Amino acid sequence: MTDRLFTETLRAAVGDDLLSARLSSDVIFTDLGTDAVRSLLTFDDLDEILRTRELEPPRVRLHKRGKPVPTARYTEAGEASGTARSVIRPEDFYRQLREGASLVMDGIDRLHPPVRAATDDLMRLVRERAQANLYLIWGDSHGFDTHWDDHDTFVVQLAGDKSWQVHGHGSRAYPMKVDTDHTHTPPEDVVWEGVLRPGQVLHVPRGWWHTVRGTGGVSMHLTFGFTRATGIDWARALLERLQDVEFMRRDLPRFAASDERAKHHDELLRRLADAAEEFDVDAFLDARDARFPRRRSFSLAWAVEGNVPGPDTRVEFVPLLTPPVERDGADVVVTVSGRRYRLPSVAEPVLAELARERELTAGELAERSETPMPITAEVLRALVRHQLVLLR
Repeated sequence: MTDRLFTETLRAAVGDDLLSARLSSDVIFTDLGTDAVRSLLTFDDLDEILRTRELEPPRVRLHKRGKPVPTARYTEAGEASGTARSVIRPEDFYRQLREGASLVMDGIDRLHPPVRAATDDLMRLVRERAQANLYLIWGDSHGFDTHWDDHDTFVVQLAGDKSWQVHGHGSRAYPMKVDTDHTHTPPEDVVWEGVLRPGQVLHVPRGWWHTVRGTGGVSMHLTFGFTRATGIDWARALLERLQDVEFMRRDLPRFAASDERAKHHDELLRRLADAAEEFDVDAFLDARDARFPRRRSFSLAWAVEGNVPGPDTRVEFVPLLTPPVERDGADVVVTVSGRRYRLPSVAEPVLAELARERELTAGELAERSETPMPITAEVLRALVRHQLVLLR
């Protein structure tokens, strides 16, 4: 199932050291089998997306031999609700693809539910934000030259095959999107080389150079990308916390005697060290998790009308990560996307079961959480108003 593609299927195939030793540190290749990825996206699904969604560059675009194809070659001026936009001309779009252009569609997880479910599952695995992009090509051309990405990727081959060479770190290890040096060069060696076929998965760490080419036929794959927290992110978060320290907000003693400036410097270091000791890496990651975004999702009728869920009502948990729950007297407080929600303590076992199963019926939820159905229904009515569950 796509909603467990990474946390169960991939993890079982790769092994227990996936997160502890190999993620972001090594090329990972595994074959999940075509059955595991067949439901993610088909050509019929892609045709439907292009037919029903008003997509335009750069959301959907073409690349060829390392350069973007000028949009004028496959789009024309159009209008939607009085707003000018670019409209894809199918005949020219087809021709560009026949001539070796590569189709790129960004954020397809926001357009197609099975890809969204897999992306959400990846976020639960790595505890970072993720996005899925589509890449489609016919022939033996390439859309991009040898390059590196500023994020980690899992490449999932859906149809056809594609040739990959992974070269590893270049002259600057762990490069970032916002960095002081973008002049680094790729290494000469190849650390992994092969042809991806349907059902196979390749993990390429951030900053590792790679070369990708078609093999003569069709190739369609999804790239799931995510950016992990770094020491730079921790330092930025620490800087924000220092704004609450009065001494750190004081002017620097530019015109004081040298010994006074030295004393001020020593005090700055002490305050900085105290703050860093209090806000360690674990505290930073916990705070990051507590602010983790949730998907935009709606249950209009349930949230507005306040109907009572029945045993057969489908319940889906909205938070992508298991949220922290704290006891506060007779209540529990759950933190999701940086907001705190206060609920009666009877909600705690219901929340725990929702976080574990993620999707089930209200009747199953009541049974597994050992909460009477009327109480479960009232908890769900509160949760749907706060966009913590979807009801169907």
